[in-house]
Amino acid sequence: MSALLVTPTDSCHDINSDHNELLEDTMRLLTAAAMSTIVLAVGLKAVHGDAPFPPHKIAENLYYVGSRDISSYLVTSPDGHAIINSGFEETVTFIRASVESLGFKMSDVKVILASHAHSDHVEGHALLREITGAKVFVMNGDDKVIESGGKGQYLYTTSRWQACPVDKVLKDGDKVEVGKVTLAARHTPGHTPGCTTWTCQVKDGKKKLNAVIVGSPNVNPGYQLVNNQSYPKIAEDYAKGFKLLKKLPCDLFLGAHGKYYGMHAKYENRKKADGNPFLDPKGYKAYISERESTFLKKLDEQQKK
Repeated sequence: MSALLVTPTDSCHDINSDHNELLEDTMRLLTAAAMSTIVLAVGLKAVHGDAPFPPHKIAENLYYVGSRDISSYLVTSPDGHAIINSGFEETVTFIRASVESLGFKMSDVKVILASHAHSDHVEGHALLREITGAKVFVMNGDDKVIESGGKGQYLYTTSRWQACPVDKVLKDGDKVEVGKVTLAARHTPGHTPGCTTWTCQVKDGKKKLNAVIVGSPNVNPGYQLVNNQSYPKIAEDYAKGFKLLKKLPCDLFLGAHGKYYGMHAKYENRKKADGNPFLDPKGYKAYISERESTFLKKLDEQQKK
């Protein structure tokens, strides 16, 4: 674990006709061994309606290894790797095939991180931990939910998954070092009490870029922002999260779901674009602004009832 350290800091630094086409793209990228794995994974897609997506490089040491809708990221170093988000349990099959197709080993994954404790992002944590032997680090507020296999969630009270031990409970500003890449855990609560936005500096050629992987600023259907007995500070937490998100320097705009940052279109444009298509600081600001406006509108509507 010498390359994967957590250090505290005192400063505050969300299958259709195109399915076959996506699958063909994926197959061309995978080795023969990984191909058989991904075919098995596609057979499981009906459980949650998700599908594989071609793994791809975002910047130096930073790769997309998630599925068509649920984002997972691989941060690499010669001394060990980190994976952000395990997805559903069957998503782990997609992740494994993607990691191996990029030329990396699952046995070199040393730490597993999360954006927030909802099943579509952490249900696979226990399986991924079993496969890799990696440590699991989770933000304070979401740790007990992951450790209990889904107990204690707001709203999704019947959602359950395999319980996963948490090796390290994080707080805002804690840093996870992966080789020369330092991931900062930024607490952006509201969507869940421990919702986490991950930031890091990565190289793209000779440029150093600020990458922001947004945890989730979304107010889901059914969320009660006023007089919420289960999550009394939910509105206060959302406001806190937006305040921080608006301050973060962002060059590479990423998120817990590809739809947050228009992943599909940007992936298709990666060879056509003049430069890195994931370089989108204006898109980040517009997204956060729109999400905050939606939150404030829903809060106002509920306060008037």
